[in-house]
Amino acid sequence: MFPSWPMRFQQTPRGSSKSGGESTDSGSAVNTLSSKTENQLEPESPISTKKASSSNHQASDLQPLQHQQHLQQQQQQQQQLLEMASDASRTGISQNQSAAKTPQEKRRGSTSEKQLDAKTLRRLAQNREAARKSRLRKKAYVQQLESSRIKLTQIEQDLQRARAQGLFLGGCAGAVGNISSGAAIFDMEYSRWLEDDQRHMSELRTGFHAHLSDSDLRIIVDNYISHYDEIFRLKGVAAKSDVFHLITGMWTTPAERCFLWMGGFRPSELIKMLISQLDPLTEQQVMGIYSLQHSSQQAEEALTQGLEQLQQSLIDTIAGGPVVDGMQQMAVALGKLANLEGFVRQADNLRQQTLHQLPRILTVRQATRCFLVIGEYYARLRALSSLWASRPRESLMSDDHSCQTTTDLQMVQPSQNHFSNF
Repeated sequence: MFPSWPMRFQQTPRGSSKSGGESTDSGSAVNTLSSKTENQLEPESPISTKKASSSNHQASDLQPLQHQQHLQQQQQQQQQLLEMASDASRTGISQNQSAAKTPQEKRRGSTSEKQLDAKTLRRLAQNREAARKSRLRKKAYVQQLESSRIKLTQIEQDLQRARAQGLFLGGCAGAVGNISSGAAIFDMEYSRWLEDDQRHMSELRTGFHAHLSDSDLRIIVDNYISHYDEIFRLKGVAAKSDVFHLITGMWTTPAERCFLWMGGFRPSELIKMLISQLDPLTEQQVMGIYSLQHSSQQAEEALTQGLEQLQQSLIDTIAGGPVVDGMQQMAVALGKLANLEGFVRQADNLRQQTLHQLPRILTVRQATRCFLVIGEYYARLRALSSLWASRPRESLMSDDHSCQTTTDLQMVQPSQNHFSNF
């Protein structure tokens, strides 16, 4: 009836069916390939075959080659899919193993990091402390340099002021070349202390006349006592460098020098001056002040006797050696002169203790008046020295003439008496 039209089929290779170990991706790829082959295996219509009979006969020779190439491509794709599935399974196992190993590794890393962190923190703390100390040292050094610069400028200003007034270092113009550096520094510090003394005196005066409370007056009095402690400290430093400068009193005015005792005031004389200025006093206060005066006199006498013995020992040491070569005696005398520093220190300690004992005996207002009297007394002595140095030239000449006449009269009178006796 109808001629049997040739049907073209594509057979899938038997080796393509694999075991159930394949992955879903490979199965889906095989299904897609089978669907494509089924579409290719559908029969063609007679009309299309008639039109393409000529072309089919021509391409019939090329079909076996194409079929083989197509089969090779499918096999390659399936192999690639299988390899991808196996790689995925291997990577999953390796990830699980790595996930199992990571906690132990993390623990080991955390312990090592903790140890390293402790060491680094300790080193960082040490570095910070060293940097802080270096900054503090630098700051202190800068402050020291700044204070030294300020002191030098103040010393230069004091020297210029002294030259302008025609004075130098306490009015001792003849001893400029022999003065030591320690004595010069003490003189400058003492002039600065006098400026501070004026400020403290004004505070005492205003506090006393303003009728402040006892607590406020006590603060002012304590500040004034610490102000005197400062001058005693400066004198102790100066005694180590040049004790003769303190004993001779070249740092004071000529009027103050007349009442000098071992480089300062006599405590007993100061108390005697204050007794008449501090009325009214209670009986207990009077007893305390007199006992303080008596103890001061005893200490002064002991120090005076010790200084006299030292002077006599120096005289015997210096004069006891040979006239030609007395270097050995001079060395012994130098050793004995070192004791002068001890006498000056003990005298300053006695003066300092006296000033500290007075506020304990007196009330606050009486102590304020006491220090006002002391400050005014020494201010008047300094003013008297300046007045004496600045008196006119004519009075100096008249005084010299009167001194010559008095000495002449004194020289004539003994001769007259001598002749009358004869």
